[in-house]
Amino acid sequence: MEENDVSKFVAKPLHSISVPHYKNTMDSGTEIMPVPEKVLLPMIQHMGAPCEPVVKVGDLVKVGQLIGDTDAFMSAPIYSSVSGKVTSISEFINPMGMRTPAIAIESDGEQAISEDVRPPEVHSKEDFLKAVRKSGLVGLGGAGFPTHVKLNPKDPDKVDTLIVNAAECEPFITADYREMMENPDDIMDGIKLVMHYLNIKKCIIGIENNKPRAIKLLSKMAEKERGIEVMTLKSVYPQGAEKVLIYNSTKRVVGEGMIPADVGVIPMNVSSVAFVARYIKTGMPLISRRLTVDGSAVQTPKNVMVPLGASFQSVIDFCGGFKAEPKEVFMGGPMMGIDVFNLEYPVIKNNNAIIAFDERQAVHAKESNCIRCGRCVAACPFNLMPAAIEKAYHLKQVDALKGPLKVMLCMECGCCSYVCPAKRQLVATNKLAKNLVRKATTKK
Repeated sequence: MEENDVSKFVAKPLHSISVPHYKNTMDSGTEIMPVPEKVLLPMIQHMGAPCEPVVKVGDLVKVGQLIGDTDAFMSAPIYSSVSGKVTSISEFINPMGMRTPAIAIESDGEQAISEDVRPPEVHSKEDFLKAVRKSGLVGLGGAGFPTHVKLNPKDPDKVDTLIVNAAECEPFITADYREMMENPDDIMDGIKLVMHYLNIKKCIIGIENNKPRAIKLLSKMAEKERGIEVMTLKSVYPQGAEKVLIYNSTKRVVGEGMIPADVGVIPMNVSSVAFVARYIKTGMPLISRRLTVDGSAVQTPKNVMVPLGASFQSVIDFCGGFKAEPKEVFMGGPMMGIDVFNLEYPVIKNNNAIIAFDERQAVHAKESNCIRCGRCVAACPFNLMPAAIEKAYHLKQVDALKGPLKVMLCMECGCCSYVCPAKRQLVATNKLAKNLVRKATTKK
């Protein structure tokens, strides 16, 4: 079989798993969190280049005022979520180990809005893309990819379909569901803006079948719009993963080294597309976001609209605090989220949930030897071989990892670890293996 044939085969999403939904907050309307006493805004809240501070210690800032930016294309500006005084600019280490400046702002409680906040003038595609960049929007589903980059592919004429990702397949998280139930007009307006300025004729809104009310609501609205349809998807994991969603809704395969636009598709998170509409109407940049706060350690699970930069502790306090000692806290969901070890960590743009588990729910079973059952292969959406990747990683076989084992296709969904009877930390090893390949490639 030719190398390209192998790449296409393993990139075709075939498998999925069933995980408990735990959608406890589906009917919990979004509550607005009070303005915190202080916020901490790291200069990287997205994939790509970090921003540089454009304010200094002692400066007075207002809501929606630009505080961080860069000339780099792969980036997104950062704005103040409160009005108040810049008290420090210090080094910040995020959960992934990246170091970046972070701006601390002490709130004055007034929430005075910056004079720069005004609706953008949009008359062309170029105006629209500039506005999206200026808004500071990144993918709100968790990836944090700068939206203006996604909407500006190298070959735009090749794109014929917009896919709105409303699957929300991670356990516990209902932030996107609440967007659908509370702001359906914004979703439709955002879709129409993207379709108009990018000259896209078709839009598919993909929603898992465990959200019947959202399916009914948006389907009724889509009936009145040309080119927009709602597609009901199976409630399986990882249905909302980009390549999986694209394949299940269009049967198009995003192969190794490709981006969705290469197969004629632009995917957008449902909350992201709704934000586009709100920004064009109001000019208020991305300064807050909806979080699902849940888990066995949380006193009162909620969906909360949180100012960016608010600490996890302040959000938890708004939800009644902890009812049990938290043993594990995630930024995001339990399948793909990142462990956070300090509750002073700030809420950032691509954070859609805070999940806190007590000792009972956070139990980690002891690893045992691989029994070669093949369940990890059967569960992997891309037919990868996690056990073989694990072995190659420990042997530092970079060529095998990069070549036949295709570790760079791994999207770190966690299916392999979830189904492993030996409780091997396979997804963690996959991440390490990908880093090993990147380092080896950089050295060359």
